Formats: sequence, structure tokens, C-alpha cells
Amino acid sequence: MSESTEPAGPGGLTTGEVARRLGVAPTTVRTWDQRYGLGPDRHTGGRHRRWTPADVARLERMCALTATGIPPAEAARLARETPAPASAPAAPPSVLPRRAPAPQAAPASRAGSGLRLGDARQECKGIARAALRLDAATLDRLLLDAIREHGLVAAWTEVIVPTLQAVGRKWESSGERYVEVEHFLSWHVSGALRRAAPDTAPDRPGASVVLACVPGDNHTLALEVLSAALAQRGIPVRMFGGALPVESLIAAVRRTGSAAVALWAQSRATASRPLAQHVAAMEWGVRGARRSPLVLTLGPGWSGRPAPGTARPHGLADAVQALEGLATR
Repeated sequence: MSESTEPAGPGGLTTGEVARRLGVAPTTVRTWDQRYGLGPDRHTGGRHRRWTPADVARLERMCALTATGIPPAEAARLARETPAPASAPAAPPSVLPRRAPAPQAAPASRAGSGLRLGDARQECKGIARAALRLDAATLDRLLLDAIREHGLVAAWTEVIVPTLQAVGRKWESSGERYVEVEHFLSWHVSGALRRAAPDTAPDRPGASVVLACVPGDNHTLALEVLSAALAQRGIPVRMFGGALPVESLIAAVRRTGSAAVALWAQSRATASRPLAQHVAAMEWGVRGARRSPLVLTLGPGWSGRPAPGTARPHGLADAVQALEGLATR
């Protein structure tokens, strides 16, 4: 079932819930409403605006159009004029990958934090408390302790992601409160990853890896984990962060002659299979010895079958293993 056809409850979805489904910031949704008239078709009582499935479908079209490079004003016009498809694709995953729900018999632990953490590790509870208190020093210490104890990838998967998910659920269920906690936690996670990473590995021709979010996507944290993990293994990395334009991505791949390109997409609205296939088909080198990069499609936006000519690892650990094997050949 598509997000745009999912039952939205008696009053529809809040702006925060819509933003998380689309993988954009709530301020972006509000801007599209105020500037381009992409707000809800009907209004409900109360302080918060509510979005129907048709409203969300229109915003999904806006995301897809802007991701291709169409200017926002033109994309908004097309989104308003294009009728919703009769049957929409499968629902895009939420902003962060969800863990399997805890058994009903085991009550979720709030750990004094107000966040439902289920059966998460003890470290998650301490990090959640520090984040809610906006305690920067304690949060930095706990994050670095978790990385040192478990390693970058395991700390991300088993400690940091469950805590980020809990903060996201708190945001969704509290009328868009606690946004400052999510931003605060994300900022400190990014800082901890940079401090835990070794110096950038020296470049080796044909061995570097390009990491980038697809156009329209700014969810960089998982790529920052991957970048640090590859640096630990001596693999040269070129990290380009969020929302790299198509032309810039292609130029970067050509200039570096990369062995591999990892593209992150948080939402299906931004995951472009044609872009991934285009990068995978790029070639360079002398005639008779031309080569192409391995393209890894990472993130929940790429759900389903991999695009032809690309690979989709099951998680960051698999991505690290694939890239390490390729770069050390």
C-alpha cells in the first residue's frame, strides 16, 4: 500500500508525519504550502493542519519532480496539475529503518527518558536521556564510548539507530515537539563519527570510493558511518554529503575514476533508478582496458529489486565488506 493511500486516521496526518514519510524537513512542507499552494485541500479544526492521502500524493509528486532538477515553482505547477495514479507504488519506508517490534508481552522501557526503547541496549537509554536533557558533554562521551566498545558499524546499527528511531517516534506522536532533540542528537552523532574516524587514506588510482546522497536527499549520517569505517580500513573515500546534483555527481565520478560509488536514498521519492544505472554504465580508461564503477544503492529508498547494473547490500556491514574487497583487489 502506498503512503498516499494509507489510512490517515480520523483527522489525517500532521505536517511532521507527512515530512517523515517523504524524507524532508517539516519546514520544507510548510514552505511548499505557503509558497506554491501545495497545502491540504480541506481544513480541519484545531491548531495543526491535517493532510489527506491525496494531499500526500501531490507532495510525493513534488519530491519526485524536484529530484530530477526541475525548478520548485515548475515542479509545484506540475504536481498540482498531474492527477494521482490509480495505483501507487509500494510505500516508502520511514526516515530511519525500523527494527522489528518488541513482543507484546515485553513492555517497552522508557528508561526515564520518555522514549519507547523496547529491548534496546542499555547504551541507548543513556544516550536518550542525555539527548532529551540537551546535555552535550554527556552525549558526546556516551556516543564515543559506544563506538569504541562496539566498533563504528555495530554502534550505528545497534545503539545509535534505535535511539534515533525512538526520538523520531517521540516527534511524530507529540505534535512536532522534540524537533530540537532530533537535530541535537543528529549533530552530535555526526561529530562523534568524525572524531572516531582516522585520517583520510591516501589516494590510490582506481581504488577510491565516492559516497553521496542522491539529489533531493540530505540524510548523510549512514554515509558518514560508512566513510569512517572505510577510512579505518585504509580505503580512499571521497565524501560529497547530501543532495549532490546530478551533473556534480557525474563530474566527481569521472574526475576520481572511482572503483565504486555508493548512493544513499532515504525515500522512494528521491531514489532514481535511471541515475544509478547511468553511473553504473560510465566508463573510462584506455581502449581495451576500460572499466566502470560498482554502484551500491544504499538506504530504504531503494527497496525492491536492485536497478540493473547495480548492487544493493543488505546493510552497512555488507557494504563495507563489498567495498573493502573491491578496493583491495
